[in-house]
Amino acid sequence: MKVMPESADLDLKKLAEDIKKAIPSFARLHAIQEMPIAFGLKALIVVTIMDDKGGRSPEEIETAVGQVPGVESVEVEEVGLL
Repeated sequence: MKVMPESADLDLKKLAEDIKKAIPSFARLHAIQEMPIAFGLKALIVVTIMDDKGGRSPEEIETAVGQVPGVESVEVEEVGLL
């Protein structure tokens, strides 16, 4: 997922910690990386792993991350099978 912060001045380390806490229990956080966008703005690339059984969907993770204070937008960029 690509997570865009509300502003370029936002503390991305704190935002990453808040995102870790928001990941639902049915998913596991695999990685969070900063990705430069433009003019000092950076996005967080959040990679999660979840079981495809049980009727859960990536949209539930997207919604949970989108509710974290300081998050402007969340976009699922890729879904794959392991």
